[in-house]
Amino acid sequence: MQLALYQPDIPQNTGTILRFCACLGVAAHIIEPAGFPVSDRHFRRSGMDYLDQVSITRHDSWSHFEGWRAEIGARLLLLTTKGSQSYLDHRYEASDILLLGRESAGVPEEVAAAADARLVIPIRPGLRSLNVAVAAAMATGEALRQTRSDVQEAIE
Repeated sequence: MQLALYQPDIPQNTGTILRFCACLGVAAHIIEPAGFPVSDRHFRRSGMDYLDQVSITRHDSWSHFEGWRAEIGARLLLLTTKGSQSYLDHRYEASDILLLGRESAGVPEEVAAAADARLVIPIRPGLRSLNVAVAAAMATGEALRQTRSDVQEAIE
């Protein structure tokens, strides 16, 4: 299981996501440009000393990320408020890549169109969305529940 962030623009969220990726043994990808320097103090503070414990790959553009993904043949699952299927109803595979968009704007249609599935976290009517780090944790947790019989065993 891997998690990709499309042009993240809030360093604290990115640091938090990378921290939980480290704790759960999930590889992370940052598709640039990010809205902050990766050396940003807020990013570092949120990630704490866990940033040295996570596999982070930085892709300098969407096209480079897509080229890499085509080489490995992984499915791309977009978490979006415009999704057509609940993240709970999807059948995950261990090789999937979960993609989250920018906090401020999501992803452009070109990126959404490349996704093999558009997944939504159902929330109460009238509310816009969850924090991206919360959404990432929920979807990653469900994906790992389905693909790892024992998370601890997978980490060891």
